[in-house]
Amino acid sequence: MAKISAGLLMYRVREGELEFLLAHPGGPFWKDRDAGAWTIPKGEIQPGEEPLAAAKREFEEEIGLKPQGEFLELKPVTQKGGKIVHAWAFEGECDTTCIRSNSFRMEWPPRSGKFQTCPEVDRACFFRLAEAKQKINAAQAEFLEELKELKKI
Repeated sequence: MAKISAGLLMYRVREGELEFLLAHPGGPFWKDRDAGAWTIPKGEIQPGEEPLAAAKREFEEEIGLKPQGEFLELKPVTQKGGKIVHAWAFEGECDTTCIRSNSFRMEWPPRSGKFQTCPEVDRACFFRLAEAKQKINAAQAEFLEELKELKKI
C-alpha cells in the first residue's frame, strides 16, 4: 500500500514573479545532494488526521512557523517510489535563515551501531520557477506548474 503524505507550498510574489519555499532534507544521506533533493515541507498523514491538518502540522514542525492564510488545494502527485503527496499552496513570507526544524535519530553509517540526531530539514529557501524546478523532487514540480497556471503570474 502506498504511503500518503501531505504538505504545504508557501509562495510569494517578488518583482512580478512567483517564488516558492522549498526545504532541503537534513541528515548525512542528503548532505551533498541538491538537484532533485528539495521538497515542499510535508510528512505522513496520521491515522484519523485530515490531510490539510497534517500538512499544516508538518509545515510547522519542519519550518518552525504556524502557516496562516487561504489554502489552495493542488492536485496530488505520485512520486517515483509510489508515495502519494497531497499539497496546498498559500501565500506567505518568512526569513529562511531562521527556520527551526524538528529532528530525528538515525543510524549512520548504516549498520554501524552509531546513532546521530539530525534536523528533518537543514535549510529552506525561496526559488523562482526555473531554479525551483531543478531543485525540487521531480514529481513535485507539478505543484509549481499548477500554481503558476492558477495564479497566472
